[in-house]
Amino acid sequence: MFVTQAFAQAATGAPVAGGGMTDILVQLAPILLLVVIFWLLIFRPQQKRVKAQQAMLSAIRRGDTVVTTGGIVGKVTKAVDGEDLEVEIAQGVKVKLVRGMVADVRSKAEPVNDNKPA
Repeated sequence: MFVTQAFAQAATGAPVAGGGMTDILVQLAPILLLVVIFWLLIFRPQQKRVKAQQAMLSAIRRGDTVVTTGGIVGKVTKAVDGEDLEVEIAQGVKVKLVRGMVADVRSKAEPVNDNKPA
């Protein structure tokens, strides 16, 4: 009364192939598409920003007005090729600052030439 009969399907045509390269590519296509989209929209612009930040930090010179990551604005009084900068944040108040802690360079000063004839 509650039992239904099960009928087997007859095989029509050739037997079904078990997978293949096209099936694998069809399954991997959405994943590959997502990877490409993430790379174009997220990773590549981030790499450009990091490169621009590094160029800005390496170009800091004496006389530049900088903003620290803490929001302090000061003028660079001593900049050597190493990690440290000396920044004057108020009249007579100088602090040492690590180059990586500079968030922005507000105004670029002309390079000071101490060897000019008077």
